[in-house]
Amino acid sequence: MGFVDLRLLLDLLLATALGMVLLARVKEPRTLWLLRGYLLLVALAWVVQRYANLPLTSKLVDAMALACSLALAILWQGELRRLMELLGTGRLDVLFGNQGADKLAFGAVAVLSEAAGRLSQLRRGGLIVLDLGSDLRPEDFLNPGIALDAQLSVDLILNLFTANTPLHDGALLVKGNRILSAGVILPISRQGLNRFGTRHLAALGITERFDRCLCIVVSEETGTLSLARQGRLERPITSGRLQELLADAMAQSAAKPGSKAPAKPMAKTAALGGAKGAGPASAAKPPVSTGRTVAKEGPDPHA
Repeated sequence: MGFVDLRLLLDLLLATALGMVLLARVKEPRTLWLLRGYLLLVALAWVVQRYANLPLTSKLVDAMALACSLALAILWQGELRRLMELLGTGRLDVLFGNQGADKLAFGAVAVLSEAAGRLSQLRRGGLIVLDLGSDLRPEDFLNPGIALDAQLSVDLILNLFTANTPLHDGALLVKGNRILSAGVILPISRQGLNRFGTRHLAALGITERFDRCLCIVVSEETGTLSLARQGRLERPITSGRLQELLADAMAQSAAKPGSKAPAKPMAKTAALGGAKGAGPASAAKPPVSTGRTVAKEGPDPHA
């Protein structure tokens, strides 16, 4: 009898620990609500099966749990694929968030904001991935590009995104104050296929799979400046607004585990061309983000 009680206690402890790990990894409120509801339903099914002699109720709860499992598998197919990749490669430090990755420095924020603003003014397409702790590796990309390991600078970024050069169509991978590689080909997102160009879909694709990275996008067609994070795109923004968003992200990544750093939510915008009359980004005072969806324009094949 004692052995059975000990095994039950161990089962409850392990299940509780696993549930707490899952809840701690989820940051988006709607996803967190779904996960809480699913875990509550699973717990209810277990209690009914073990302690209540209610065959019909037990069958109904089991059917609901199974239906919810299938629905979540469809909704979270990207996250589940990422989880299997981490488990298969043994990268548990990334899974549990204990990796000691370099953080984005204040100097890097200023350099990136200035470089993005100048690319926008010059109407040069640009794509910059910022690794804030996702521990991105070559196998995470469709093509890892060319290894550089160079000091981050405005002139180097402008030079790498010069038109008709071998590396200008790919992305830059930045970690800390270093440009790790150039010409990186990113995975493409399936959302917004009719609204966004290739660069924007690539930015959404990499940030959907890795929640601890950001992606700066400069449209070659319009010069519009955008920032992607966790599969969402904020656009159009100025270089000043970009610097503010990067500083907030840096504060979050530098915060201690379990603490909540104050950060402004990113506005969801769906239009490729941005607001009417929005020109290239500048260093002027950033406008207040209203979070309203901008009117949809045609696709931008050069973005």
